[in-house]
Amino acid sequence: MSLAISPGARAALAEWLSHLRALDGAAENTLKAYATDVSGYLAFLAQHRGGTEGLAGLVALPQTDLRAWMAHERGRGVGARSLARALSAVKGFTAWLADREGVDASAALSTRAPKFRRKLPRPLAEDAAMNVLDSIGDDAREEWVAARDTAVVTLLYGCGLRISEALGLTGAAYPLPEVLRITGKGGKERLVPVLPAAAEAVSRYVGLCPYDLSASAPLFRGMRGGALNPRLISGAMERVRARLGLPATATPHALRHSFATHLLSAGGDLRSIQELLGHASLSTTQAYTAVDTARLMEVYAKAHPRA
Repeated sequence: MSLAISPGARAALAEWLSHLRALDGAAENTLKAYATDVSGYLAFLAQHRGGTEGLAGLVALPQTDLRAWMAHERGRGVGARSLARALSAVKGFTAWLADREGVDASAALSTRAPKFRRKLPRPLAEDAAMNVLDSIGDDAREEWVAARDTAVVTLLYGCGLRISEALGLTGAAYPLPEVLRITGKGGKERLVPVLPAAAEAVSRYVGLCPYDLSASAPLFRGMRGGALNPRLISGAMERVRARLGLPATATPHALRHSFATHLLSAGGDLRSIQELLGHASLSTTQAYTAVDTARLMEVYAKAHPRA
């Protein structure tokens, strides 16, 4: 179907993606998703309108054409969440193209995304999170590997890091400072306080690691000395959750969710938690208020004498 896209539209899409990569620091996975979504949209338009569409025509489309594309996508079984993401990519491309071509794109950009219910984060209880930190290294065959896995999950739970952020640290980060500068999604930097427990866990790992941890090399290493594969931490989490009887949602990313939820429960404010997590939008962080409220209602239902 992609063959129906005109050379001009294909070149414009490639230029937009290059723009996002160079100026906005978009992640490669994000760019691949955008390319797939917008390519599908452009191919649909070419077929729907009976031929290839000039660049100005792509921008000045009526809402009916975008709604026809959305209906086509839903007919293919695309869910509301995925369709909303695709529409966001299409709008981003359209807005960029409108600015470049000097064409009004207000009709296309005012198209509403389908409504969907956001999935709530699935954090661990505080005692479960601590049990994970205490026992994740129990299955490791090497003491330094046990210390490594403990250090990684302590950074996820103690500092709210993404697994990619923790494994992206280099030897230059050691010894961990009181405040760590993290480069997150889209190249956005944030400052994260480092708990003594996290600094101590990393220090113990470094003391046991058999490899030379130079400033420019990865801090966390695999058995053969290369950069640690995130699948190994996921595997360690699978084993520890089976041993502790935790649900399948107890993943490395759940520790980041737990960091945010437990901070909120302890009285942290949303704006501060947003900054610590590196969320671009406060609405993303607000999902944790729903988690906290849901847990509060569960406790209420169990504990209240009239419940």
